[in-house]
Amino acid sequence: MNADLLIHSAAQLLTLVGPHPRRGEAMSDLGLIEDGAVAVHEGRILAVGPTDEIRSEVVARQEIDASGLMVMPGFVDPHTHAVWAGDRADEFEMRLRGATYMEIMAAGGGIMSTVRATRAASIEELITQSRRRLDTMLAHGTTTAEVKTGYGLDVENELKQLRAIRALDQAHPMTLVPTFLGAHAVPAEYKGHADEYVDLVVEEMLPAVKSQIADAQSPIFCDVFCDEGAFTLEQSRRVLEAAGTLGLGLKIHADEFKPLGGTRLAVELGAISADHLVCTPAEEIELLGRAETIAVALPGTPFGLAHHEYTPARAIISAGGALALATDLNPGTCWCESMPFIIALACRYMKLTPAEAIVAATVNAACAVGLAHQVGSLEAGKLADIVILDLPGYQHLPYRFGTNPVRTVIKAGRRVVG
Repeated sequence: MNADLLIHSAAQLLTLVGPHPRRGEAMSDLGLIEDGAVAVHEGRILAVGPTDEIRSEVVARQEIDASGLMVMPGFVDPHTHAVWAGDRADEFEMRLRGATYMEIMAAGGGIMSTVRATRAASIEELITQSRRRLDTMLAHGTTTAEVKTGYGLDVENELKQLRAIRALDQAHPMTLVPTFLGAHAVPAEYKGHADEYVDLVVEEMLPAVKSQIADAQSPIFCDVFCDEGAFTLEQSRRVLEAAGTLGLGLKIHADEFKPLGGTRLAVELGAISADHLVCTPAEEIELLGRAETIAVALPGTPFGLAHHEYTPARAIISAGGALALATDLNPGTCWCESMPFIIALACRYMKLTPAEAIVAATVNAACAVGLAHQVGSLEAGKLADIVILDLPGYQHLPYRFGTNPVRTVIKAGRRVVG
């Protein structure tokens, strides 16, 4: 076989080949090959296996010697708010002085602070600021990411965010999966009139989003923030049911601060993921264990807020739930572009093993954005999204933190970092 690229002699090659999403004991299976190799042709994986075996079958135009290094699929980040304008560094200092997240929101800060900056920015400014974050994500090994709107909160600016996401998807090496999050917060102009704002989301925003994405080739989702200080369970149901009628996939922010029944709603409506799940009741964890809905944990957010409660990952896995990891990259609570750091947090504060955390950040994360047939593992036919890390083995990925272990990133067969 002829190939464009052969990566060979990896100390460890993590293929992640197997059933997906991974649950229970299967989350410990990395499909590890020592002295492994992967051949790439025309942007896709041609063959994977031991170096001697692949070398005997493949002739490549270019080779990368990965001796002493670890090779694995590119990270998939299934929950980000990566497109925004401005920053909220002042709020970080306010929190250090004792202000709570809800107190900052009540004072006009929080999400509404970013909404004002994002509304004021041109689409060119929005793209320029956001591209820098995507560059950093890519440098840390993320090759696919979900990106939400939710900082426009009116028809014009939600569509502006969506156009920025699509423009970046076309121009940037990373694959971006757009999610409409018009129900992120009740904007200032609708304060005290949340139901009327939900009317706007359902009757005007969602049809406008559907019209704009009619020709989309990748999955499109709708999300809603179902929590104290955001949207009630009834309001969330209305948004998600309307989105489902229009053919959008469903996601939900649930149980970050108060359990309102959002996880149960996600399972009932067949949502692809339920995200945050910090205070999810035991009976709803059991529901996740019997459902297709992926539980997406975001350990960077409680870390960023200096909170002590994290997603109960061990309970979710024990119940049979499928667990994924994401950064929650956003300007208020978690400005973190690094999936390796998220993996380190998950092992320490959610008690995941290194193997479980890697599965959660690759193949299970790909399931949470509807792209497991394309990315998340290294197997013939999938996109050649590959990272080479300057690590001798997978245990070192969460063991070390604070520096970037990624040496080379290959996206769809093309070297884009290193």
